[in-house]
Amino acid sequence: MNGPGIQLTLAPELRLFAPPSRRADRVPTATDGASSLGHVVESAGVPLTEVGRLLVDGHEVPVSYVPRDGQSVEVLGVERPQHVPGAPLRFLLDVHLGTLARRLRLLGVDAAYENEDIGDPALATRSAAEQRVLLSRDRGLLRRREIFAGAYIYSDNPDEQLRDVLGRFAPALAPWTRCTACNGPLHEADKESVGDRLEHGTHRSYDVFAQCTACERVYWRGAHHARLERIVDEALVEFGPA
Repeated sequence: MNGPGIQLTLAPELRLFAPPSRRADRVPTATDGASSLGHVVESAGVPLTEVGRLLVDGHEVPVSYVPRDGQSVEVLGVERPQHVPGAPLRFLLDVHLGTLARRLRLLGVDAAYENEDIGDPALATRSAAEQRVLLSRDRGLLRRREIFAGAYIYSDNPDEQLRDVLGRFAPALAPWTRCTACNGPLHEADKESVGDRLEHGTHRSYDVFAQCTACERVYWRGAHHARLERIVDEALVEFGPA
């Protein structure tokens, strides 16, 4: 860009997206005099999914605003909890976030996920068609205009990823109500109705079962239950109803 110059300040949590030379306060930034402020911010490396309010000389403006020479622009992060209008809160995760998808489902959060990489265009189209918030660590994917809504996942640690999503969107939690394999709803099942799906040791040792209404997978409190219960308990303590 080679036009009017502005002073651009990114909120501290957004500076990781920018090159090191552009992470200070009031960074001189050239524009072309015609592009929107949203385009300027994206050119600085920041996905608009991570942007909250935009302030020009202290006054809030829309992303469509065209900045003028000498103006001071402040880019703030999204407010938390973030409200997503227009649909029940539900998510779509890219192929790299399988563990996060399973943990969200464990907590009863509607989290769609593809085991195979279906490609950015297909993910964006599904986000729009099903009105799902697209979660990804791919900045390019989050810049696709057709997505319904999106959020960048800042960490590669599943515990931190889960805390980030729960803190940012505050979804209603209903643990043990959703299939971690396919996202379908669970219902209680008696031993007789699922007996043909159980190994002999499981049939002998357990009496309480649940089954997915979509894929018919059977669940019981097996060897991994204590670890899953820890995830649930920690989430409820920090993000459950007050």
